[in-house]
Amino acid sequence: KIVPMAAEHLNDVAALELACFSRPWSRQMLAEELDNQCAAFLVALEPETEKVIGYAGLLVAADEGYITNVAVDPSRRRQGVAAQLLQVFDNFARGNQLAFLTLEVRPSNAAAIALYEGFGFREVGRRRNYYDLPKEDALILTKYYTEEAAQ
Repeated sequence: KIVPMAAEHLNDVAALELACFSRPWSRQMLAEELDNQCAAFLVALEPETEKVIGYAGLLVAADEGYITNVAVDPSRRRQGVAAQLLQVFDNFARGNQLAFLTLEVRPSNAAAIALYEGFGFREVGRRRNYYDLPKEDALILTKYYTEEAAQ
């Protein structure tokens, strides 16, 4: 079940950040996004327990969409959770005539890259030494929704 992130989800989302990322966002940083008019954060809830099993964040500036984070509980990966979250953002981008969605991903994260490529994202650049722990570049993946943006 995909729903907008709310205050009652913050502890679970912060725990997911700790489990999934070497430089996790703090609970306070996540809480600030609840008041950000340019942000849309979603959580994936296990239907039976309402436990947060994944989440994703999107920032929108003008007609540009920046996916900030996609995280899924390690025990629930490869079950379509991230794909459901991305599908909502893809639908949003189409429905709101965004020019593109873009994100960064570690080159070593083959599963995430395959998921994003399945949604039509393609590599458009690289940020050198973007990640720490371990130090790694970031691939910039973008999905274009307009011909003009793809130029």
